[in-house]
Amino acid sequence: MSVTVLPIPKTLVLIGLMGAGKTSIGKRLAAKLGLPFVDADHEIERAAGCTIQEIFDRFGEAGFRDGERRVIARLLDQPVQVLSTGGGAFMDEATRQTIRDHGISIWLRADLDLLVHRTARRDHRPLLRQGDPRAVLGRLMDIRYPVYAQADLTVDSDDSPPDVTTDRVIAALRQWLGDADSSAA
Repeated sequence: MSVTVLPIPKTLVLIGLMGAGKTSIGKRLAAKLGLPFVDADHEIERAAGCTIQEIFDRFGEAGFRDGERRVIARLLDQPVQVLSTGGGAFMDEATRQTIRDHGISIWLRADLDLLVHRTARRDHRPLLRQGDPRAVLGRLMDIRYPVYAQADLTVDSDDSPPDVTTDRVIAALRQWLGDADSSAA
């Protein structure tokens, strides 16, 4: 895979609901841009010494969000990278402000059917254990999508191959950064 030369001034922060492709697209984006990839959820687990489910079980969602806020702030204080965040991270006002100040937020927007299909393959998502996954995701979309819309960039994540979505992100970045050669994405 060839590296795309694009001057990235701040960490690229991928936001979106679970199943939108933040990790999959994030890894590809990092590889194409020659940047490190970091998954905030993995860093939270590493810092806490336990799984996200265990954090939720022990401290509740509020305790998890507090740790998430601190870890994301620390990650955004590091050199430029591609950062995949958990679905609720951008909902926290303090985290959202930190991302605005130190990153470029990219919302990977996906429709309900795609999210249900993608999340059905895994059962490690604490919020989806709280009822019918379609209903839970629908409620999360209603609450979160208006906030996610505050992201610097919005890129649709659909059934296209991940490399197609990654190329869409790069094209959107080129345009947002005012790159003169934005058509070469």
